[in-house]
Amino acid sequence: MDDGGSKATQELFSLLYNDLRRLAHARLQRNEPLTLLDTTSLVHETFLRVLKSGRVEVSERPRFMAYAAQVMRSVIVDSVRRRHAERRGGDGMRVPLDSAAESVPAAEEEVLRVSEALDELAEVDQRLVKIVEMRYFGGFTDEDIAEALGVNERTVRRDWQKARLLLSLALQ
Repeated sequence: MDDGGSKATQELFSLLYNDLRRLAHARLQRNEPLTLLDTTSLVHETFLRVLKSGRVEVSERPRFMAYAAQVMRSVIVDSVRRRHAERRGGDGMRVPLDSAAESVPAAEEEVLRVSEALDELAEVDQRLVKIVEMRYFGGFTDEDIAEALGVNERTVRRDWQKARLLLSLALQ
């Protein structure tokens, strides 16, 4: 990257840093032991992935933050999956299945199950997935979600109810 691009990236990061920190903190606060990530590392990893994707479009802040919430979901799920792979013996010794299953924290299992259910839900309705990502993984309010998606708050609440119903069925 040239010097001008690097400077622009630094300015962008500075402008969005506090918003991204709030987003990351809201997500990690609910399930602190969920990953080995802290707020700062989640923000940095998210920003690096956003830059790497080439989809840095901040002309519309709500849409950017919605995309950042989606990327945070990916970072968190990847972190949990990596820890599960390590537990399953990436480089370690073999452990019988019954004792390995007991060592997986319930919160991690929940994140993986929700992520898999969201992948299934994406085949039905992509907007429902975005709402769940922003609310569950990003801690967004109905107002923030409505602004990001260009719909009204009533639609967000109705879609949230629908998404919760479909996810509860998928998670049974």
